Amino acid sequence: MSEQVGGKGSPDPRLVALFNYYRDAELRGANLLFRLMSHLEDADSQVKLSKHFQEETYHAWLWTKRIADMGGTPAKVADGYQTRIGLRVIPRNLMDILALTVVVEERSLQRYREHAARPEVDSETRKVLESVSRDEKWHISWIRGRLEQMAEETEDGVAKMNEALDRYREIDRQVYAELLEKEREVFGDVLALHATA
Repeated sequence: MSEQVGGKGSPDPRLVALFNYYRDAELRGANLLFRLMSHLEDADSQVKLSKHFQEETYHAWLWTKRIADMGGTPAKVADGYQTRIGLRVIPRNLMDILALTVVVEERSLQRYREHAARPEVDSETRKVLESVSRDEKWHISWIRGRLEQMAEETEDGVAKMNEALDRYREIDRQVYAELLEKEREVFGDVLALHATA
């Protein structure tokens, strides 16, 4: 099945829905980063958070534009990945927030790479996937670096960091499995590649 259209000249509604899920994740990620700006007050973090925030909102714009260019409509998503994660966990402190952010960014990168690897992806969608993937690598790197710095400066910090990462990765696995099941029901074979996650 081609990604371009679901019928004569009309977008595949399953892809529009999927891209709205991607858009939602980027918007919610930007919202979290905006809130983090009031907690990470050092100059280096402020610069990196600002750039990261700008890129997350730009990613949301790229998905919005891709949806519109396909002839689809950007839409609110009530039960996306970030929402599902939020129903399972409330980070207790700044280290937890950073650990959760690392895990969420890792999932985004994995998901975008898997999608880009599909042979039927149209060139415009592939460009968006490749663009956001490049940025996600940097997002993971800087957030992980800041998390590790915080862990080193905190009593038992490395153990606490590793425990938080393990806990959030387990929650991520559960949430992603549930999301994939729902997506298989809604989207059918569009997401077959994600079955390997």
